[in-house]
Amino acid sequence: MSYGEFTLKKVRDDFGLTLVEGDRFLPTISPVVPGSYLVKFLQESIPLAIGTGSEKARSELIISPLLLEVRRQTQRQVSIFSGEDFTVDASVGLNGVCDFLISRSTEQMLIEAPVVIILEAKKGDLKPGLGQCIAEMVAAQRFN
Repeated sequence: MSYGEFTLKKVRDDFGLTLVEGDRFLPTISPVVPGSYLVKFLQESIPLAIGTGSEKARSELIISPLLLEVRRQTQRQVSIFSGEDFTVDASVGLNGVCDFLISRSTEQMLIEAPVVIILEAKKGDLKPGLGQCIAEMVAAQRFN
């Protein structure tokens, strides 16, 4: 089993989670002003990424540049991983390749804790990907 095989029901049942809907769980934070390079790049890339409709295009033309901006704004104090194996506990299905990971480490050769998972919506529909997303969040929690 891997992250992508989890449904919302399966991840909830397997890990004893309680789903809470409608509540805001992240603190309110001030907006961050993006660099001019990112703004210009996204003005060109977003129409192209949307026009192709592929996940790979969205990854390369929208998500990767945003994560590079995060790295730039943190003075390269984070590392970014794309398409890396993130096996935390294969015995319970917490294994597979994550779309993106950000690590609070400058180490780029190995994934170090703490990590944050970045997952793309599959084909523009959030609901089918929620099981995978939550399974990867559980893996990140255990890894950290």
